[in-house]
Amino acid sequence: MFHQTSPSRGEGSPRVECFYDKPSGSCQYIVVDEATKKGALIDVVADFDTSAARLRHDSAQEILDFAKSEGIEIEWVLDTHPHADHMMASAWLKEKSGAPNAIGDKVRDIARLWRDLYHMPDAFDPDRDFDRLFADGESFALGDLEVQVILSPGHTLGSITYVIGDAAFVHDTFMAVDVGTSRADFPGGSSSELYDSLTRLLALPDETRLFHGHDYPPVGDRKDPAFFATVAEQKADNPHVGAGRSREEYCRIRDERDATLDLPDRMLHALQVNLRGGRLPEPEADGKSYFKIPANRF
Repeated sequence: MFHQTSPSRGEGSPRVECFYDKPSGSCQYIVVDEATKKGALIDVVADFDTSAARLRHDSAQEILDFAKSEGIEIEWVLDTHPHADHMMASAWLKEKSGAPNAIGDKVRDIARLWRDLYHMPDAFDPDRDFDRLFADGESFALGDLEVQVILSPGHTLGSITYVIGDAAFVHDTFMAVDVGTSRADFPGGSSSELYDSLTRLLALPDETRLFHGHDYPPVGDRKDPAFFATVAEQKADNPHVGAGRSREEYCRIRDERDATLDLPDRMLHALQVNLRGGRLPEPEADGKSYFKIPANRF
């Protein structure tokens, strides 16, 4: 697995270990308070074989093994939203590490939306499957560091950002600075709301590192995945929102681009798992789990 370190910049600044999941193009993180060696896992991926509908945790184990080798004590298992393009490893990581798992509180609204889309009225109970559901403006501790929660809707209606010192984990809002921003056409998404979220994140201090959720190299001459850019870099060079682009122009660019995109190949499987905190659907009478896929709905 491709791995890169963004070191601490000093007191109050976390070290960030970045891991790349090539099959889904996902960026996964361990955030470390250097003073206490306490760490949080953010948006860690479970391996999913789409052809066989088989879920594994080899990649998540690799990240846990790295944390152990570095003497990092996992204090939180965090996700920014119920991902559409990969399975989350949240429940498995909670079991293996003993750390509580968490996500944003508006995942309750996302669960209601997808109960209707799957025609599964009794499915999904975020209060059961996550230990904490964070609200906009809430804060909590990671070692000696404070983590602030910012609601960042647009990609989904309940996406949240974790701000930890000079690092912000901005999920599917910004992409790599040479790419632009994330799509906003999933159920509950909105390019106008995403513009507001991007603008709010750009109000963070210029030196803040914005760690994004995906990259799909190669882009131009760049062969390796990128994990972050600073607020100043995104302001100056982002092709979608850089240089003060207006809401109207951004929404036009974003909506026209989204109209050309297919659904992620894992999406209709993934939401049934991710809205359960990374757990497969409840076993049926034969002891096996099954996916329910809507036909002709999208």
